[in-house]
Amino acid sequence: MGPVEVPVDPRRVVVLDTAELDSALTLGVTPVGSVRADVATGFPFYLPEERLTDVENVGNIAAPNLEAIIELEPDLIIGNMARDADRYDELSAIAPTVFGENPGGPWKENFLLHAEALNRQEEAAAIVEDYEERVAEVVEALGGAEEAADTEVSVIRFIEGGDTRLYGRENYIGTILEDLGLGRPAIVDEAPDGFAVEISPEQVDLGDGDVIFHTSYGSPENSGESAAVGGALWEGMDAVRENRAFAVEDELWFQGIGYTAAGIILGEIEEALAS
Repeated sequence: MGPVEVPVDPRRVVVLDTAELDSALTLGVTPVGSVRADVATGFPFYLPEERLTDVENVGNIAAPNLEAIIELEPDLIIGNMARDADRYDELSAIAPTVFGENPGGPWKENFLLHAEALNRQEEAAAIVEDYEERVAEVVEALGGAEEAADTEVSVIRFIEGGDTRLYGRENYIGTILEDLGLGRPAIVDEAPDGFAVEISPEQVDLGDGDVIFHTSYGSPENSGESAAVGGALWEGMDAVRENRAFAVEDELWFQGIGYTAAGIILGEIEEALAS
C-alpha cells in the first residue's frame, strides 16, 4: 500500500493469512505469530507441526489481535489488502507492513512478493521450478496434455452459512487445474469474475463433470454437504456413477493458498485421476 522499508534479514515475522503462513514456511521462515482461520481448530493441518510449535496465535483472519502482535515485537508484518486494508495504518505503526492485493488467484505473484519481503528470492526461484517440474510429472501420469484437456474437472465447495460454490478458473484451485491443463465444465465460464458460480442445494447437479472434488467450509452437516452427498441429485451425476467423486480437505484445497499446499494437492489429483 505504498513504499515500505523492510529489514534485510527479518527475524520476527507476523503473518495475517493462511497464504502468507504457507509462503513463510515454504521459504524456510518460521513466523513468531500468525492468525488462524475461523473454522480451524489450529493452524492448517497440512503444514509441518514441528514448525508451528512456537508460532503464537494472534487472532483469526477476520480479526487479528493488534495487542498480541505488539507484544511479539515483530520486525515485519505480511498480509493482504483484501483482509486488512483498513488496518494498514495501525499495523504499519507496529512494524514495516507488506500487503499483497488479494489472496487466491494471484497466489504465485503474492509468493514472489512475500519472498522479496523476506529476502528469499533465490529460494523462491527454486520452489517455483520444483512446482513446474512436478506439474509436468502429473500431466504425464494423467496420460499427457491431450488426455488432461479432455477430462472435465468440477470443484464443489459447500459453505456453512452461505450458498454452495462451483469454483471457476480465477481462484487458487482453479489456477492449479489450469496449470495441469485439465478441462472444466462449461458452467464455470458463467462465474462472475471467473471466481465461482453460486448455487442452491437443489442445483448441485449443475456441478457434474468427468471428475468431482468436493469439500465443506465449516461442518458438513451445517454446510449442506452431508445432505447433498448421497441424495438423488448427487447419485444421478455422471462422476458419482463412475466413482469419480472425491472428498478433499478444505484447509488444504481452499485455505492453504501456497506452494506447500499445491504440492500436496498435485499428489492428490494424480492419485485420483491416474488410478
